[in-house]
Amino acid sequence: MANSSLQSVRQRTGQVTRAGACSLSILFACLLCSCAVGPDFVRPEAPGTERYTTDSQTESPAGAGSQKIVAGADIPASWWSLFQSEQLNNLVNDAVQHNATLEASLATLRQSQHNLQAGYGVFFPQLEIGFGGTRERTAPIVQGLQSPSSIFNVVTLSGSIGYSLDLFGGERRAIEQLSAQTDYQQYASKAAYVTLTANVVNTSIARAAYVAQIHATEQLIALEREQLEATRAQVKAGTAPYSAELATLSLVAANTALLAPLKQQLNQADNLLATLEGKFPGDLTLPVIDLDSLTLPQELPLSLPSELVHRRPDILQSEAQLHAASASIGVTTAALFPSISLTGTIGQAGTSLGNLSGENGRFWSVGPAVSIPVFRGGTLWYGRQAALDAYQSAQAAYRQTVLTAFAEVATELHALENDAMAFQAQRVSLQDAREAYQLTQANYRAGMASYLDVVAADVQFHQATIACIQASAQRYQDTVALFVASGGGWWNIPDATGGAAP
Repeated sequence: MANSSLQSVRQRTGQVTRAGACSLSILFACLLCSCAVGPDFVRPEAPGTERYTTDSQTESPAGAGSQKIVAGADIPASWWSLFQSEQLNNLVNDAVQHNATLEASLATLRQSQHNLQAGYGVFFPQLEIGFGGTRERTAPIVQGLQSPSSIFNVVTLSGSIGYSLDLFGGERRAIEQLSAQTDYQQYASKAAYVTLTANVVNTSIARAAYVAQIHATEQLIALEREQLEATRAQVKAGTAPYSAELATLSLVAANTALLAPLKQQLNQADNLLATLEGKFPGDLTLPVIDLDSLTLPQELPLSLPSELVHRRPDILQSEAQLHAASASIGVTTAALFPSISLTGTIGQAGTSLGNLSGENGRFWSVGPAVSIPVFRGGTLWYGRQAALDAYQSAQAAYRQTVLTAFAEVATELHALENDAMAFQAQRVSLQDAREAYQLTQANYRAGMASYLDVVAADVQFHQATIACIQASAQRYQDTVALFVASGGGWWNIPDATGGAAP
């Protein structure tokens, strides 16, 4: 009799084992056959164009300080060092270390990376342990019984495990979307880095130009004051009318008035640099960078059109958004299909912690759960249509971003060409105006020129001086703009994930 019972148990055990093996086989077959619905993202191809402009942009017009465009050359990570100013280098490095906007961008990048790591948890079984204790009083009358009520304790200790079968790839597409969003934030950090360095360099150049214009105006005022003394002597001697002295005083006052807006612009540049450096304006002592001490880079590396789409942070951001929109189609498509999950629970219950091991308190459950969407009022269907629309919108935005980037490069190439011609013309104009002013002053002292001639030469010389300074600063700033338009060289940072740089 005992042998018969043992044989029966073995038969039932074998049936359970075979049933479990069959179930596992079916499960693995479902996992192997499962696929992720929705489109697989394909990176957009680089534009087929081989040039940025209709003409061949190889170098600026010949002349002093001409620049040569080197197509295909790589942009150095510290491109600002090409201006050969140690003070400028220090300003940029300090800004990268302390700028609050860049710090916020890097913190947001870390947040997106951690969200992605958290999302990977859906691919693992979810295991939980629960413990509970309650004291209850029953009311048998609720169940139609006339027995007296009782008070008792219930203590439970249980463990549960669950796993979602991602048969249609909804979870995988969701993770793909998180990964694309992480890529977007990564390139947003690159864009913040490139923008920060360009703003520091541009503001430093503008500040140097304001200092040069102030210095030139003060020099001119000093010359006019000397001229005023000579005019007063002529008025006393009776060789010049008093109106000449008044005209000279008016000219000195007019040029002195020009100093106020220049100093205001200088103060604004100082405050902007303080903000970029991550410091309060009152706590920052800025070095005086002489505009003439900067060196204009003679060779300008230019990314090829086929490389630009893989280097400009804004284009890469737009591509990441396109990738996220593509993954969203898969997420919304998978929501149209059934979802399956496996759950299992085992536990022990008793009236106290001491009798949790009793045989009657043991409980367990195991089994699959299937959820099939039947009718949602069109929510799932139109949600997928909205995802398709979002993808088309992201495609158009990507194309527009690429077109804008190419237009910016072409604009800066033409700007450098025009800057070279303008600067050369301004230099000639300044030289001629200086000689004319000196000759007119000498002729006036000798009585061979009228005071109106001196005033006209004075104004022309001052205007030529300021225009030459502005033309020089514009060449520097358009050079910076070309570096930025070509991508900014962030990919050449030795350790792009460590230190202060993104």
